[in-house]
Amino acid sequence: MDVFILIMKLFCCVLLLTTTSAATNNCPSAKCSLFSPDIRFPFRIQGRQPLQCSVPGFDLFCRQNTTMIHMPSYGDLVVRSISYDARRLSLLDPKTCVYEVFLNLDLSLTPFSYYYAVEQYKYINCSAQIVGSSERVPCLSGSDHHVYIVESSFPVPVSCSVVRTVAIPFSYSPYLSADSSFGLGFTWKLVEEEATCSGRMLGILCSSTRRLQKYFKGN
Repeated sequence: MDVFILIMKLFCCVLLLTTTSAATNNCPSAKCSLFSPDIRFPFRIQGRQPLQCSVPGFDLFCRQNTTMIHMPSYGDLVVRSISYDARRLSLLDPKTCVYEVFLNLDLSLTPFSYYYAVEQYKYINCSAQIVGSSERVPCLSGSDHHVYIVESSFPVPVSCSVVRTVAIPFSYSPYLSADSSFGLGFTWKLVEEEATCSGRMLGILCSSTRRLQKYFKGN
């Protein structure tokens, strides 16, 4: 078993070394348009950069000169900006309803997590409007149904049913609802970075990997 674990750790370090080296030497940055964000490892633009220039889940594409990313549980979102140092991916919802994104986005299907701290909120669907401090979400509501985002401890009225309880960065605010990027900030951690390195041979490989990572971050 110890030999197997050692081999797996060695494989992870070699994989990280190979991936980082390829990204450094063979993957120039690319853009969908002049004012679009620079795309480089671990991301790549499909059809414009080689496959080895990214890791699974980080593929982007261009649509009408706009940088896009496909989220499996929701659909396509616009890439607003990427901070590689802070590891922050900022997105826009082309449907201008970030609360629909919050409701349907399943980040377990992606390599991303919310950049901001999250709390549990309930989406409730009501046949009648709630009188009080709660504000209905216009982009999810209609003439015969009213959707609200409330705290998980909120007592659900008899005219309402719980749609889903989700962990999201913010509850609904009418003052921020027009911002199609509000709360759509994400971060990431590469799987290869979770590998731990030990042993003499692994130490040599991982030392080289760390030097390459520092070089890559500085360029």
